[in-house]
Amino acid sequence: MSAAAPPLPTLLVIPTGVGCAVGGFAGDGLPAARLLAAASGCLITHPNVMNAASLYWSDRRVHYVEGWSLDRFAAAKLALAPVPSQRVGVLLDAGIEAELLLRHRQVIDACRASLGLTIGPVLSSDVPLEVSLSIGPSGSSWGTVGRPDALLRAGEALLAAGATAIAVVARFPDEPGSDALAAYRHGTGVDALAGAEAVISHLLVRHLGVPCAHAPALAPLPPDPGLDPRAAAEELGHTFLPCVLVGLSRAPSLRPEPASGHGLLHGADLGAVVAPAGALGGEAVLACAERGVPVIAVEGNPCLLQVGGEALGLPVIPASSYAEAAGIVLALREGLDPAALRRPPPPLD
Repeated sequence: MSAAAPPLPTLLVIPTGVGCAVGGFAGDGLPAARLLAAASGCLITHPNVMNAASLYWSDRRVHYVEGWSLDRFAAAKLALAPVPSQRVGVLLDAGIEAELLLRHRQVIDACRASLGLTIGPVLSSDVPLEVSLSIGPSGSSWGTVGRPDALLRAGEALLAAGATAIAVVARFPDEPGSDALAAYRHGTGVDALAGAEAVISHLLVRHLGVPCAHAPALAPLPPDPGLDPRAAAEELGHTFLPCVLVGLSRAPSLRPEPASGHGLLHGADLGAVVAPAGALGGEAVLACAERGVPVIAVEGNPCLLQVGGEALGLPVIPASSYAEAAGIVLALREGLDPAALRRPPPPLD
C-alpha cells in the first residue's frame, strides 16, 4: 500500500461582511473548512470561517489566523509557528454592563474548567471603546473604534502580564429593530458586525504581533421562529466568546520573515488558495496568484462583490462548490492535473 501524500498547505479565504452565501453567517463556513482540511492535510484560514459563537470545531490540521496576519502570510512576510497552546489574555470593553460582563466572565471560567484552556489575565479597558457600525456603498459592513488608544493600551498590558494571544470583547450597539439585522437573521443580509470586528483585530495584531480575535458583546435577541439555520449559532447563548477562546488556544504564533525553525509554515509553501469566485481581489488571493499558487474559485458561493478572475486577468480553477474545491485540492496533493478529471479534456496549448 502506497504512503499517503504529504500535506498540501492550502489557504481558505471567505471575506468578512460581504454577504457570502457560505461563510457569511455564524460559522457556517465550518463544514467547508473541515472538508478542505481533510483534503489538504493542512488548512490555513481565518476566524470569520471558524467562529460559530457557542459552537466550534478543533482540528490540528486547521490553523486559525486573523485576517491581517493571513494577508501577510500569503505575501510571505510572516511565518506561522504551530504551538501546543497559547495563553489567551481577555480584553473586556469598559462599556459592557455588569450583567453582560458577568456572562462573559462565566464563559471564561467554563472554558478553563471544562475545556482546560489556559486563559488569563483578564482585564478591562480604562475607558469604553466606543464601537460604531456602518454599511459601505457596496453594501458591505464596516465600523469604527472611537478609542483605539484604549484598545492598544489594554492589549499592551495583557502582553506585559504574560498573555501570548488576545481575545477582545467589545460592546457593540444593539439594533434589535433594524432591517439589516432582520435580513441577516433570515438568511438574506450581511453580517453588520463583521466589518467592525475586523478593524479591531487588525489594529491589535499590527500593533502587538500576536494572534488576536474578537467577540462582540450584545444584549440577547427575542426568539425568532423564522431564523435561518446559518444564523442560528449566534442565538444559542449569551456571548460569542467560546469559539474565539477555543480558536486562539491553538492559533499559531507569528514570526516575521525570514524565519527559520522546525515546523514553521511559510507562505512560499502554499499549494492552493480557495476563495469565492466573485471575491478574488483581496490581498491574500492576489499575493498567492502573483507567485503562481493555484487559485480555486468557488462559483457556488455568491456575495456582494463581483471581482472575478476574468476582471482581474487571473487564471483560476473553477469549482462549483466547496465539495468540488476539496476534490481539486486532493488532486493537487496527489500530483494530478485537475484538468485531467474534466470531460472533454481541454486541448493542449
